[in-house]
Amino acid sequence: MTEETTMWSEREQVSELGKELIAQGLANGTMGNLSERSGDCVAVSPSGVSYEDVTPERVPVVTLEGEQIAGDNDPSSETPMHCLVYEHRDDVGGVVHTHSPYATTFASLGQAIPASHYLIGFAGHEVPVTDYGLPGSTELGRMAAATLGDDYQAVLLKHHGVITVGETLDAAFEIAQMVEYCARIHYQALNVGDPEILPEKTVDDLINKFRCYGRN
Repeated sequence: MTEETTMWSEREQVSELGKELIAQGLANGTMGNLSERSGDCVAVSPSGVSYEDVTPERVPVVTLEGEQIAGDNDPSSETPMHCLVYEHRDDVGGVVHTHSPYATTFASLGQAIPASHYLIGFAGHEVPVTDYGLPGSTELGRMAAATLGDDYQAVLLKHHGVITVGETLDAAFEIAQMVEYCARIHYQALNVGDPEILPEKTVDDLINKFRCYGRN
């Protein structure tokens, strides 16, 4: 396999969903990043390139240790965070990092998003929040992986944004959409009154239900 064709389908997916990231308001400009894993290699958004200009050829491929093996551009500065999440979670095949406005509002407040809407079950019992870490740092990646643990599919990065994970990049992207929706509903509910939080057992049932979502 040549460098040009290394992980071609994963690079196409990163290129296509990067454009969706902008179209759906989950990021602006060159902010945010996404990746898809295959074995011990990761296709990840390029650094400093507008999503509309990202083609599969420009999507870098790195090893889990961060060594670049394909692609015309440097990998995202947040690549260490992606790689550390993959190393921590064997079940994860895709990672999405957004700066979506409602979820990032709660990240800036240092507040988890609770289960005031049933769709939180896609992420876990809540969307927890990490401590603050310097963007692009190994420290931030370790905190993100630790806060995700084995049970969560999304975390807020304090004063920064959101990380979501899934078995595939498509799944991680869908969870990013769900997190932003839940964040918006919770924000609106707080401005109207005192949101009622779903009981833990109810959220357990939702989590189990969503694990089979879209499967036969």
